[in-house]
Amino acid sequence: MSFAHLHVHTEYSLLDGSNKIKEYVARVKELGMNSAAITDHGVMYGCIDFYKAAREAGINPILGCEVYVAPGSRFDRETGRDDERYYHLVLLAENNRGYANLMKIVSRGFVEGFYYKPRVDLDLLREYREGIIALSACLAGEVQRYLVRNLYEEAKKAALRYEEIFGKGNFFLELQDHGIPEQRLVNPGLLRLSQETGIGLVATNDVHYTYAEDAAPHDILLCLQTGKKLADENRMRYEGGQYYVKSEEEMRELFPYAPQALENTQKIADRCHVEIEFGVTKLPKYDVPEGYTSWEYLNKLCHEGLQNRYHPVTEELSERLEYELNTIRTMGYVDYFLIVWDFIKYARDHDIMVGPGRGSAAGSLVSYTLGITQLDPMRYSLLFERFLNPERVSMPDIDVDFCFERRQEVIDYVVQKYGKDRVVQIVTFGTLAARGVIRDVGRVLDLPYAQVDSIAKMVPNELNITIDKALTMSTELRKLYEEDPQVAHLIDMAKRLEGLPRHTSMHAAGVVISQKAVDEYVPLSRAADGTITTQFTMTTLEELGLLKMDFLGLRTLTVIQNAQKLAEKSAGHAIDMMKIDYNDPKVLEMIGSGKCEGVFQLESAGMKSFMKELKPQSLEDIIAGISLYRPGPMDFIPQYIQGKNHPETIRYDCPQLKPILEPTYGCIVYQEQVMQIVRDLAGYTLGRSDLVRRAMSKKKAAVMEKERRNFVYGNPEEGVPGCISRGIDEKTANKIYDEMIDFAKYAFNKSHAAAYAIVSYQTAWLKYYYPVEFMAALMTSCIDNPGKVSEYIANCRQMGIGILPPDINRSEGVFTVEGGSIRYALSAIKGIGRPVMEAIGEERGKSGPFVSLQDFCRRLSGREVNKRTLENFIKSGAFDSLGGTRKQFMQVYEQVLDQVNQEKKNSLTGQMSLFDLMSGEEKEEFELRLPDVGEFGKEEKLAFEKEVIGVYISGHPLEEYEERWRKSVSAVTADFQPDPESGIPRVRDGAKEIVGGMITDKTIKYTKNNKTMAFLTLEDLVGSVEVIVFPRDYERNAALLNVDSKVFIQGRVSLEEERPSKLILEKIYPFDQTRKELWIQFPDRKTYESQVAGLYDLLKESDGKDGVVLYIRAEKAMKRLPPSRNVDARPELADKLARRYGQANVKVVEKGIEKRREMH
Repeated sequence: MSFAHLHVHTEYSLLDGSNKIKEYVARVKELGMNSAAITDHGVMYGCIDFYKAAREAGINPILGCEVYVAPGSRFDRETGRDDERYYHLVLLAENNRGYANLMKIVSRGFVEGFYYKPRVDLDLLREYREGIIALSACLAGEVQRYLVRNLYEEAKKAALRYEEIFGKGNFFLELQDHGIPEQRLVNPGLLRLSQETGIGLVATNDVHYTYAEDAAPHDILLCLQTGKKLADENRMRYEGGQYYVKSEEEMRELFPYAPQALENTQKIADRCHVEIEFGVTKLPKYDVPEGYTSWEYLNKLCHEGLQNRYHPVTEELSERLEYELNTIRTMGYVDYFLIVWDFIKYARDHDIMVGPGRGSAAGSLVSYTLGITQLDPMRYSLLFERFLNPERVSMPDIDVDFCFERRQEVIDYVVQKYGKDRVVQIVTFGTLAARGVIRDVGRVLDLPYAQVDSIAKMVPNELNITIDKALTMSTELRKLYEEDPQVAHLIDMAKRLEGLPRHTSMHAAGVVISQKAVDEYVPLSRAADGTITTQFTMTTLEELGLLKMDFLGLRTLTVIQNAQKLAEKSAGHAIDMMKIDYNDPKVLEMIGSGKCEGVFQLESAGMKSFMKELKPQSLEDIIAGISLYRPGPMDFIPQYIQGKNHPETIRYDCPQLKPILEPTYGCIVYQEQVMQIVRDLAGYTLGRSDLVRRAMSKKKAAVMEKERRNFVYGNPEEGVPGCISRGIDEKTANKIYDEMIDFAKYAFNKSHAAAYAIVSYQTAWLKYYYPVEFMAALMTSCIDNPGKVSEYIANCRQMGIGILPPDINRSEGVFTVEGGSIRYALSAIKGIGRPVMEAIGEERGKSGPFVSLQDFCRRLSGREVNKRTLENFIKSGAFDSLGGTRKQFMQVYEQVLDQVNQEKKNSLTGQMSLFDLMSGEEKEEFELRLPDVGEFGKEEKLAFEKEVIGVYISGHPLEEYEERWRKSVSAVTADFQPDPESGIPRVRDGAKEIVGGMITDKTIKYTKNNKTMAFLTLEDLVGSVEVIVFPRDYERNAALLNVDSKVFIQGRVSLEEERPSKLILEKIYPFDQTRKELWIQFPDRKTYESQVAGLYDLLKESDGKDGVVLYIRAEKAMKRLPPSRNVDARPELADKLARRYGQANVKVVEKGIEKRREMH
């Protein structure tokens, strides 16, 4: 072989290359080549994946990048024509020095030269040229650009300049032939240049996809990049279908006139050798106080922590601490623990709430004594080996939850402590996943949205689903694929693009802290908001030995902290959340009754009903509940509840299982239990038992079978006694092992579940003992999400907590507690930013409350208060306490503001007005009188509140219909919102549901056939949902589809990914057409017989559709009158009957929608 591909784009040339790394390496090997390169556009995202895949296949990986070279300086930002902003240039790393320099060049392109693209310049290339081989790239290269314009001498100058930068024999001119006319023009010029200058030639194919037949899916990918449709005339294309991984023979046919250009590719490939070091940790050092080593300082902190946490300190505790410390020292993680301890200490010292722990770190006594976690690992039987296993060297992983609002302060502290160049955030890639890629390809192929949507929805909604898996699982999809050629084409194209990275984003929490500048180890890029990130993902960084930390922002911690502060204010004493009773029967009873709105991890509908079934008696039950309520383990819930309610039915296969499984009523729920079973029954070390757990959870069949033999029969050479030697017979041992395999697939990390159960319990405790304070903090946490706020307002009303409107003299920037009610936050009003809030707070503190509208306007400067601000304050009700109605203020606020502004102007120019000469009493008389116009009607007032706050406060337009609404609906609008944790709404796709509410918005659209359809926004007491009305239903129901109409709608749910679901209307009818029933009660038969005739006479006066029911209390007898006696059950009739038969004996009952037979 004497050819290697040196100019190759992989999937990491985002939305430009569809050449998947694994397929590319396999194809190169199949073609008999021994080397191959990766040269993505401006990035090195795929270098490590490619390096590993190539090495595994016995291919020499050539690591490179096609960089963008700025014509002048990389710091210039002038805009020229698109093709003048940058030139292309291919750089290949010849050796490790070259790889290090390539990372520097690519990083600087993002950090310093980003302008449309990450650009480098000649100065940068000169500085980092060592160990790099450069190629002149494609038609967008500088040399080729000049040749296309027939500027031969300019091209020659450019080529010689590159040769001078990289050195003789390190710069090559690149020949390409894809059948493009310009290439036919350029290639003779390149040959002439090579002859005249002695610069070598190389032949490349600018690969963008793997196989020739990938040209069609690749064309679709380009349309995704540019937002075009396949049928569009004027769009970006790679013409000719030649950009695939060609064989040496195909390349020789293209360049019969330049055999040396092909030979040179192999010569270059043979020169390129980079060795990447994996698994060697590059941890930063922690600066310890003088007189200590890191090891001594860690010991000091841990032993002090042990004395503070435990009374007395037993021998068992001391031994466990020593064991953990020695393991940490042996594995080289002493500084790691000090770094984590330091930033957590910083957070606590600065009143930034830190979670009790997260993940397996909570199993470490060292973490607990250092205060990294707040969870006693001894009390909850948490295992250190689940976190750090001496028998499996891997980076420890301590993820930390911080208060959502102040997490950035901790990251800023770490950046400031270790240096800006050493602390960087981490990149992640969004991929074209099964459902998404079908939708994307469908859009490019211009197929009808509804058709593509229904095909995408046939793909099961489960984790890591692929189109191939979906074709085997969904018979409906497979049938369509086999019978409809259009669908087959859509699916085939989508399959080729599935899994390609689509875009980069920044990992929500991941941060790298390194020994030296990060770009010594990893290339850098830039996130959409300008933040510098790594170009490698979290897993790659760990393989390279870099320290990765997760700084997570958990909104619930912010809620707990705010609720705790409000509760302390109300209670008049400090509350330590770590010292509350974690087995308080009252709190557990509340959880067991399903009143879990706002309780962390327990507020979804499914979790609430599980808690009702579970009736937790201790924190252990909640830990188990969080672990079990997931797909998979859910199957074991009935067994767990049966064991809890009937302990006598629990059977243990051998006595050794009892102490391990007793806390979970005979079920294996946690990964730690699998480890304990393997240790206690078969005599494994905990380190080795963790390896068995990993094999089971990752379903490694070969390892599991090998370990089965060790578990049952033992393995003396490896120091495993086995079950049989410990008196457990073969059959029982195999049965236990089978059960472990079943459970281990789903078993949960107890350390993580326990830490999160503590957070769940803390929210429940606050909700039980300080409900008003808790709900206020909860509402503050979602102040930007009016839908969630209205859901919590509805909860407050059910809990009997009053909601007070915003008040200019009492409200603050957050929701506050006022006399057992919640006062609405001023900052929740539209257009009221932080500066306005701060100015109001400062002015109130300095000069007391505002007394009138004029007083407010005079005391706040024009910068903070304008007409829009005033109008929003009035509409929200914030000025209700200033002695006027909202309608009065709306009529005069512009006049007041103009008058105050004029006064201010006059005083600035030194003019005295009549007003200035008056005494206080005279001034009061001169104040603008409010017109006598009364107040807005209730509906109008509520509409204004909704407009400026996003929710109704002083009431709700539907509250008088609440009973009717609750009886009639099968789902509320909040059920259509994706769950914040799972991303899945409570309603199911395709399910028939009934919703009710008020139409608040209506958009008319016309179909291709010019038929009318509509999109409605329907709002109920908790939020809103979008309703789609197709033409046939629109025609039938147009008269009912008006804004402000109160209606019930029955329809079919249409699930949307990561967006609220919609309802497709099938039937509709107005609120006032719901039926009622009039009930009249008599004490006994005698009274009934004496009064029934008179009753019939009364009922004759009213004619309607509402049924009448007579009830005789003494005999519990009921008589439903025939439809001929139906009435119109209005309040007037009920009042008349109540006067005759007694208030307590007459009742109008709302009938739900399901009682109705006919529908529109």
